[in-house]
Amino acid sequence: MYLCAQIELAMDIKDSDTVIAAATQTPAGRFAPSPTGRMHLGNVFTALLSWLSVRKAGGRWILRIEDLDPQRSREEYARQIEDDLLWLGLEWDEGGLDDRGDAAPYRQSLRGEIYETYLRRLEATGYTYPCVCTRADIMATQAPHQSDGRVIYGGRCRPAKLPCVSPAENLTVRHAVRLYVPEDEICFSDRVYGQQRVSLAAECGDFVLRRADGAWAYQLAVVVDDALMGVTEVVRGNDLLLSAAQQIYLYRLLGLQPPSYAHLPLLCNQAGQRLSKRDSSLSMDRLREAYSPERLVGYLAWLAGLLPEPHACRPEDLIEAFDWNYIKPQSVITV
Repeated sequence: MYLCAQIELAMDIKDSDTVIAAATQTPAGRFAPSPTGRMHLGNVFTALLSWLSVRKAGGRWILRIEDLDPQRSREEYARQIEDDLLWLGLEWDEGGLDDRGDAAPYRQSLRGEIYETYLRRLEATGYTYPCVCTRADIMATQAPHQSDGRVIYGGRCRPAKLPCVSPAENLTVRHAVRLYVPEDEICFSDRVYGQQRVSLAAECGDFVLRRADGAWAYQLAVVVDDALMGVTEVVRGNDLLLSAAQQIYLYRLLGLQPPSYAHLPLLCNQAGQRLSKRDSSLSMDRLREAYSPERLVGYLAWLAGLLPEPHACRPEDLIEAFDWNYIKPQSVITV
């Protein structure tokens, strides 16, 4: 019997506040930046296409602040993000620092109690377990074919028998909480890259839900937040394509309806390097000095294939003609 079905039967997934009926949902997209620095051109590229997609569908756009990293996240960066979005003409309907909407708070650092509730539901399945392995421990077990940067957990702390009663409460050393993944494939259709088939065990491995330092892992937080905020479509960079399979697995375990996914080519500089917040030449402070918002929006629309040539325009000018078929499934776009 398919493991996900077994786990779902072991859980209470009948709560009307958590099981979301996709057929009754209005379209909703979200932009979920991390406030760890000034946005760069790649962040804005994602924000624009997410905004256009949900506006074309007549839905609402949510701004969620993903400040799970307490060492790097700053409220001043979040305020800069909001200012940059408004300067570009990308206004949100819900969320932001002022918690506009019914699903507040919209800052992940303030949603710990919510994540705790859903972690307890997952622990009740018997498929979570404590893990004391460090990153160095895990890297030491990597096979040569896993040298592409992905860290796949080998199962050193996994109990011999699953499901099990987690002994985490009696463990006195710091530990992460991991989730067992089965030898199954997750299949989904991406709006840009088409049909995807991911072997969870081979390509992802058992993954962390809460880190040893107590911080919540991205995979759990984003699934819970997207579900409770009614997000129906997720637009983000293709570096997170593999994460979609892990998140769909979590949606199934929790009895939640997953959104649709559209992963975008990454923007790279002329040297072939992926844009980052450390690349100050293409950060929003420099871009705002050099260009008007209309010129910048038009350039990004041209990069996406929405315009035959770059020319100044406002985001609302692009809504009617927006179509996902214009976005080519390439790995990167050089800027």
